[in-house]
Amino acid sequence: MSFDIAISRRLGSRDIALTLVADAGLTVLFGPSGAGKTSVLNMVAGLLTPDSGHVRVDGVTLFDATGRIDVPPDRRRIGYVFQDGRLFPHLRVRANLLYGWRLAQPADRWIGLDAVVAFLGIGDLLDRWPRSLSGGEAQRVAIGRALLSGARTLLMDEPLASLDAGRRGEVMTVIERVRDELGLPILYVTHDRREAERLATRMVAMG
Repeated sequence: MSFDIAISRRLGSRDIALTLVADAGLTVLFGPSGAGKTSVLNMVAGLLTPDSGHVRVDGVTLFDATGRIDVPPDRRRIGYVFQDGRLFPHLRVRANLLYGWRLAQPADRWIGLDAVVAFLGIGDLLDRWPRSLSGGEAQRVAIGRALLSGARTLLMDEPLASLDAGRRGEVMTVIERVRDELGLPILYVTHDRREAERLATRMVAMG
């Protein structure tokens, strides 16, 4: 599992660029707000089109400006975990998780609901509504939904930013287990140096 990314994009008055070759592990994009870190994640996810370059994950080309390849976001097998979790409020936790499962093509599913629930320790949350979850619980569910979508890599955009200190530690432990035990390459955005130093197998400074 690996990233091979070389992308650039002009946004307003800024030029945003990243070149990265990395094996499995957690790569932190570190820098101040406004440095373009989230824009890079969105380019990798296919939500924003680079002006030039390429994106390859696990040897599969997802974007290549020269070759005019631009795989749609829903076919990239990328799990995206946002700062606020973005769970569907009208679905209980179990249904939120199964939404990810149903997104995946059968051949791409590499982990099942029971295994994700056990791995993340969320068995007692399955019948609850998202509004009843703590921030840390919601982020664990969001990670589970991403894993169930058949993701071959994860993007995480400030997933701890809205959590208190206790919940931050809880979710960091989960992220470390995903990094170390599942072997998925993770591209992770933060502006918190202590968080970056704890989680990163490599750091890339931006801005």
